[in-house]
Amino acid sequence: MKPVIMQVGSLPEWDETPLNQDFDVRRYFEARDKPAFLGEHGADVRAIVTRGELGADRAMIAACPALELISVYGVGFDAVDLAACAERGVRVTNTPDVLTEDVADLGVGMMISLLREINGASAWLHSGQWQAANYRLTRRVHGKRVGVLGMGRIGRCVAKRLSGFDVTLHYSDIAPLSDNEEWLFESDPVALAAQVDVLFVTLAASAATRHIVNRQVIEALGDSSSLINISRASNVDEGALLDALETGRLGGAALDVFEGEPALDPRFLSLPNVLLLPHCASGTVETRRAMGQLLRDNVTAHFRGDALLTPVN
Repeated sequence: MKPVIMQVGSLPEWDETPLNQDFDVRRYFEARDKPAFLGEHGADVRAIVTRGELGADRAMIAACPALELISVYGVGFDAVDLAACAERGVRVTNTPDVLTEDVADLGVGMMISLLREINGASAWLHSGQWQAANYRLTRRVHGKRVGVLGMGRIGRCVAKRLSGFDVTLHYSDIAPLSDNEEWLFESDPVALAAQVDVLFVTLAASAATRHIVNRQVIEALGDSSSLINISRASNVDEGALLDALETGRLGGAALDVFEGEPALDPRFLSLPNVLLLPHCASGTVETRRAMGQLLRDNVTAHFRGDALLTPVN
């Protein structure tokens, strides 16, 4: 018999088809009555397949007494209750590395678009206003002082890409890098923000990093600097960010993630100094295919008794 897995969120067809071929898939995301669905199918579920933003909470894990594995489609696993998994001996996997390059690419693109106001200039042309006047002057990218908060996989890729723009690179992490003396280490996020014109947030999310970019960090950036978040929404105090953007105490922001997404705070929509994207940093065909393959390979490895490819816990 095929192992029973519960699918928490929809996936592309190229993932749905092989999942249904290899496993007995119970589609939680299609159920109108979620508690009733768990009551009917939970006892049979041996693995959960979920997306990073959906995760699996303690109640879901408790409803699946035979659960052995949670496989996350995405690099972020903060929405999975790891404590509940530890108590039950449930393994967790994610899909790191395969999306790193695309997220870094888009992050740098967001910086260029924000500083050079690509969206605004394009809208100016399309509206016919170019017939009356040239678009306003924007800000250069090269030579900026750039900070990277979190020098993990994505942070390093962002930093490497930015080297081609002749920026001065500052960073903050739990300790200085042992293999790079060109990038300048700052002891904490406030010290980092005070030194830069643009701050990238590339941290993995956890309870310890919640609102690590707080009011003090945002104030340290100041009215001529910008924030770019390509990590998780919880890493930034969204209320403090909105207050600073509305009052001009922060120059601008480019964001790919939001609290409560896709229902973002409507205050964002009236701001002229933001670039807003619908959580699409890893959204390329190539990356999503690779993510789906890695997710399935982890599930397959588990049920074959092989070592997991990308274990979290």
